[in-house]
Amino acid sequence: MTTAYVYDPLYLEHDQRQHPENKRRLEQVLKHLKKAGFLKRMKLVKARDASVDEISAVHHPGYIARLREIAEGGGGWWDADTYIGSQSYAAALRAAGGLLQAVDAVQNGKVDNALALVRPPGHHALPDRAMGFCLFNNVAIAARYALQQYDLDRVLIVDFDLHHGNGTQDVFYEEPRVLYFSTHQYPYYPGTGPWQETGRGAGQGYTVNVPLTAGTGDAGYQRVFDEILVPVAQRYQPELILASAGYDAHWMDPLGMMLLSVSGYARLARTLITLADELCAGRLVLTLEGGYNLEALALCIGATFSMLLGDDHVHDPLGPAPQEEQPVDSVIESVKRVHSLA
Repeated sequence: MTTAYVYDPLYLEHDQRQHPENKRRLEQVLKHLKKAGFLKRMKLVKARDASVDEISAVHHPGYIARLREIAEGGGGWWDADTYIGSQSYAAALRAAGGLLQAVDAVQNGKVDNALALVRPPGHHALPDRAMGFCLFNNVAIAARYALQQYDLDRVLIVDFDLHHGNGTQDVFYEEPRVLYFSTHQYPYYPGTGPWQETGRGAGQGYTVNVPLTAGTGDAGYQRVFDEILVPVAQRYQPELILASAGYDAHWMDPLGMMLLSVSGYARLARTLITLADELCAGRLVLTLEGGYNLEALALCIGATFSMLLGDDHVHDPLGPAPQEEQPVDSVIESVKRVHSLA
């Protein structure tokens, strides 16, 4: 397998030291990837700035201009959760553009798959505002770009962040050319994503929410992927799979109450790789979203790269969660019923 990663030093310039989403996240990840020998085994895809036209395929021009204005004025806070520094607009353009470069590399056959180590993250960002640590919705911009640039008809977005990607759902809620699938702790921030939210109009049935109870772990997540994601994807037949890769569902994460382990995340990645191999010639691009325990984040990303590279085993020194998992039978039954899955 030829696996790519995307990284640019500008991603470190978006920083607020006391905020959980700060530059130390990527610094720790890169330190681990280098020490474990991953960087030598992968291809670095050089990031670029997304153009305003590419960003405006998702975001309103007035919002883009306002974000730039705040950054050029020295920065500030968009809301209580989301900061903007003097370099945040530049970093956000390059984060979105870095993911577009990964899409190009995979679509053009230069690499088999890719994981974009970009920040600021994106999946909460709405067309007209920042939200939940996110400025531009990287994965939504990438999906729109893939549809337009490569004349695709079906893109699957798999979002396994702890939090529901309300921004991504909002962008594609009436769009049948993008199927949005999300696992998330519920009820929890941002409060969206019950299983009853399934799309609207032409997009009816193309949003698949799996709201999970706090305490869901490796077994529950794998059941959801096996029993819901796999048949949904096989029915949809995507031409490209994008993934919002959030690692804040790890049992050590300070912002969540889920019980995934490093090994559990690796198995989810393996499921995505198998689906991509089966359905779209292996075309799989992941982009970093959340994950706020630095050690767990670095190890989970390393485990994901292990799977992308075709390794048989992953290193999980943190082990399984010490708590007992909660069952997922009820939500699986509800989602299967509303989406007509056997």
